[in-house]
Amino acid sequence: MRILYLYQYFVPVQGHGMTRAYEFARRLIAMGHDVKMVTSAGYLPEAYKSLTETTEIEISGIPCIVIPVPYSNYMSFPQRIRSFIRFALIASWRCMRHPADIVYASSAPLTIAIPAIAASRWQRIPFVFEVRDLWPELPIAIGALRNPLLKRAARALEWLAYHAARHVVALSPGQAEGVIKRGIDTNRVTVIPNSADVDLFDVPDGSGAPVREQLGLTPDQPLIVYTGTFGLMNNISYLVEIAVAMRSIAPDMRFLLIGAGGEFEKVMQTARDHGVLDDTVFIWEPRPKTEIPAILSAATVATSLFLPVKEMWNNSANKFFDALAAGRPIAINYCGWQAEILEATGAGIVIPDQDATQAAHDLAAFVHDAERVQAAREAARELAYSRFHRDTMTAQLEQLLRRVVTEGH
Repeated sequence: MRILYLYQYFVPVQGHGMTRAYEFARRLIAMGHDVKMVTSAGYLPEAYKSLTETTEIEISGIPCIVIPVPYSNYMSFPQRIRSFIRFALIASWRCMRHPADIVYASSAPLTIAIPAIAASRWQRIPFVFEVRDLWPELPIAIGALRNPLLKRAARALEWLAYHAARHVVALSPGQAEGVIKRGIDTNRVTVIPNSADVDLFDVPDGSGAPVREQLGLTPDQPLIVYTGTFGLMNNISYLVEIAVAMRSIAPDMRFLLIGAGGEFEKVMQTARDHGVLDDTVFIWEPRPKTEIPAILSAATVATSLFLPVKEMWNNSANKFFDALAAGRPIAINYCGWQAEILEATGAGIVIPDQDATQAAHDLAAFVHDAERVQAAREAARELAYSRFHRDTMTAQLEQLLRRVVTEGH
């Protein structure tokens, strides 16, 4: 198949961020398919951000069309909207002219549906839409999208994207339910969650020793790790509040937060104000994905956090699956399908979302129960291999795309 793969935030393995598109693309290519990734330079390594015109180039083995539209989590919401629209318009023109058998477009942003629909209609080929988050539900829920006209426009685009797509891929059961509620037949929706890259993350325990040494930790000293975006929805300041409470509960506990985003300076300042920065809380700039396995190997517990907003329960956070692949227990502060998995398997712990002191008590009790931690590690690794292995997820996607193309003829 000739697959036109649209994802505005493409990240190769040497970058930092979600590598789902890269991992799927390289496996589809290995299966013999012709994949062309259409993306922006927003999350690419610095070497590609100097591009001044749309460029066809191979990045980490993936043939790409890179559109030089800037994007970052530091942008204001209006700046992001302008970036989304500009990318959508340029990508539409390029995608209409690039021959393919199928279009696979991954959101967010929701505007990625515009070039996908343009290419699908112009070339008369099917379009499959991947929903990573339910937009505009999330920005409306957290107050990021308030303008009534923009709300109506976003909801209209959402409806159009779902109904124009031959099939919709959702990353969680809750997201699938959200799509179905918007009038899409159940048979046209498939759940393919984020995946565990066990080939990358299943490393020897000693791999984390240099990280622990850099932090000045003893071999048995507990370390709580967060790796990911420091955005408004991620609520990383709450983890700092937990660390503050932890000083009087388990003074030996250390926290390592790694990432970037619009809330980075706020998180730093919060830690500084409470006197925990570079004492019990360490905050690092983003690291390439290739360095994250050693960092998670150093961790006692990994974390995934969000604001206390019910709409976030349907997320499919990449860091959750990275922790599973690394065989590390994960602590989350939200309900939903991931919480149900942790409660059913014992692969981690669900902590309160608005009570930092109680969360600290729960986390300390978990970490200091060696048998429970070991059982959680084994359960996490079992989940990674048996339910969320990237190869398994790619095989499901490949079969789906084949079926859609076949039915289209």
